[in-house]
Amino acid sequence: DLQSSPSTVGDAEVMPDRDDRRVRGPRLPLTAIFLGVTLLAAVGIGLYFAAQTGVFKSAAELDTAPPQTPPTVEDDDFTPPSDIASPLDSGEAARDWINVFSPSDPALVSAPSDAKAEVMQDDSGSFLRIRSGASGSAISFDVGQGVLEKLAGKHATFDIIARSEEGKDTQISVDCNFGELGDCGRKRYAVGQERNEYLFDVPFPDKRPGAAGTIAINSDFDKQGKSVDIYEIRVSIVP
Repeated sequence: DLQSSPSTVGDAEVMPDRDDRRVRGPRLPLTAIFLGVTLLAAVGIGLYFAAQTGVFKSAAELDTAPPQTPPTVEDDDFTPPSDIASPLDSGEAARDWINVFSPSDPALVSAPSDAKAEVMQDDSGSFLRIRSGASGSAISFDVGQGVLEKLAGKHATFDIIARSEEGKDTQISVDCNFGELGDCGRKRYAVGQERNEYLFDVPFPDKRPGAAGTIAINSDFDKQGKSVDIYEIRVSIVP
């Protein structure tokens, strides 16, 4: 019989060969693999350089300068104008002060006819309220000869403790006459309503004073009739 039929060897049926291409599956092309590796390498290099240049560091980590000391203000940074003096630092309270004037002894005060000087008292203590006349005349405070003898040849600091009358800030002027020991030059102070200390230094020559001296205070340099309260005048020798 010439009709075709599957070939057999004995009783076994012979099957056709498998297609190997279907078994292995699809393969990635070499170009895609190369591009992927190149991209990963570029990303890695970029991250490395970013880390080296400090892109990921904070501002504190980038600041390599040495720490700075906070600025401070020194007392010597400010120099008041030469024509108007300011109250000096009253830190010399521990000095040995010599009394020149206190309200308990107003006999050492001289007021011209157009000026006034009156002892008064309130919650702040006793004080001498002085008011210069319209002419600008000053009220004088005696500096005893014995006090000047202690100051001869020394550098001294005078301290005027004062305030202005309530609601009336004023500007006072201070002049001195120490006879053979010279003077203190004219001083000007802006005096407010709070009790304060107004100090000035005087270098004395090494001479023997022949008499007492005076400190003259004009209560209102602008001649507007304002008064000032004087609590005390004292002096100490600079060490």
